[in-house]
Amino acid sequence: MRLGLGAALLSAGAILAATVLYFGMLDVAKRLDTALASEQRMTRYSALSTQISTFLVIATESVQTGLSAEERMARIQPTTDRIKQVFVFLRSDLEDAVESARSLGVDEQSRFGTQSLGLARMEALLQRTLIGMADPEGDAPRLRAHLDSFAGSFDPLLNQAVNTERLFRNTALQGIEALRHRLSVTAALIAGLSVFGVLFFYFALVRPQFSRLEKLHDAAQKIGSEDFSLSLPTTRQDEIGRLYCATNRMAQALSQRQQRVETEWSQLNSVISSRTQELRNANERLEQIDENRRRFFADVSHELRTPLTVILMEAQIGKQGNGPEAGAFATIENRAARLNRRIDDLLRVAKSENGQLAFDPHPVDLTEIIAATLQEIRAEVESAGMTLDADPPPDLRLTCDPNWIRQVIVGLIRNAIRHARAGKLMALNCTVTPSGVAISLRDNGPGIAAADQEKIFDRFSQSSEQKAQGFGVGLALAAWVVGAHGGHIHVVSPVPASRALGTDPGCDITFHLPLSPAPTLKEEALICQTDAC
Repeated sequence: MRLGLGAALLSAGAILAATVLYFGMLDVAKRLDTALASEQRMTRYSALSTQISTFLVIATESVQTGLSAEERMARIQPTTDRIKQVFVFLRSDLEDAVESARSLGVDEQSRFGTQSLGLARMEALLQRTLIGMADPEGDAPRLRAHLDSFAGSFDPLLNQAVNTERLFRNTALQGIEALRHRLSVTAALIAGLSVFGVLFFYFALVRPQFSRLEKLHDAAQKIGSEDFSLSLPTTRQDEIGRLYCATNRMAQALSQRQQRVETEWSQLNSVISSRTQELRNANERLEQIDENRRRFFADVSHELRTPLTVILMEAQIGKQGNGPEAGAFATIENRAARLNRRIDDLLRVAKSENGQLAFDPHPVDLTEIIAATLQEIRAEVESAGMTLDADPPPDLRLTCDPNWIRQVIVGLIRNAIRHARAGKLMALNCTVTPSGVAISLRDNGPGIAAADQEKIFDRFSQSSEQKAQGFGVGLALAAWVVGAHGGHIHVVSPVPASRALGTDPGCDITFHLPLSPAPTLKEEALICQTDAC
């Protein structure tokens, strides 16, 4: 009751103060809103300036790097969207500013209209520049001219808009300063009355309740320290008395909940301990399985190496003769040496702790890789009744693992032999690119359906138009090896008429390799069975 009386007195003083200051503060609020709106628009103009700078940097970079129109537009699209969003915000802010000027009775609508006109000009400049950037026939000088014209025309419009907003803000602040002086005197009088009212309210009404609130504070501290054994007096039925009752009930409920939580926590610890032991046992079983895997690969590799060594020695002895079988012995030696390298890879996988296979990158002539490839695959091409037309490769040195790159090319040729034998023709070309070299294999086969071209480099994927042969990892392995070298691979089917080898659709598989090595040539090994391995 007494608190209510004191609150009524303070309310009366507040109503009096509000009545006196209402009209002045209303004017101040409106002018302050105007100033804040101007400040907000200045902030948006600042953000617009930043986005425009970013747009110019990205656009200039895309022009200098010679990107196509579609690539240029894709590069600048995110920044353009943000710029357009800022324009939307600014247009909305200017519309609100026109309404505010009308409500203040100030004839500034024409000035805000000028701002809107400047904003429209900036938008038009941006749109014209975007149209120029999207021109597919635009060369670098023309595109730079578009950007220079945009930068030279946009900055004056933006500076004019910012200066106008600064003038709006300063005018509003000057009006607020004049009102501030008049309101200060009124505020001093109201402050004196307020101090008197607060002192009366404190000493007559609030202070007697402090002792009761101190008890409530002590109870809250005990609850915070998880001590719920408290009992506050509930003899008085005022607001604090009802709060005492609620606090007592809360302490009792928390005590009961604490007991339940402790019980559930004990049960949870028991379950966690049980699950942890199960996971530990499972990890031990997995470690044993992995150890058995490594031992199996090592044993198999050692068992294969012994007869393979004998084959190599016999082939080396056989090719030293001058008989017609010397060429066959040389082929056997090459194949046995290649199989020996694969056994070495298998041994490295078996001995590794994480099942990874390391490449052996080093500088090598591209001509050596192509020559080794043609020597290895020549017999298979002739046996299939096909012709492989290989252009002389450029004089170029790559840093790569030549054995794996050779295997990629051999795998592509074998893939063409398997699927494009009826077309009879294949062509192997090497082309120097700005970043490295592109190696392409074309055939005159039935081609690859468009629906299958996206997934032929996935493991165990087969073309829907071909019979399943092998395990479907040959092209997947090729993509993995090329990717590990920092390159990429893609397919084009049907082959364009200018590059076609015949009348059939054909297939053109090209992979790109950089001149310098990739940051790392160590990836998870593919343990697989494929014709390219």
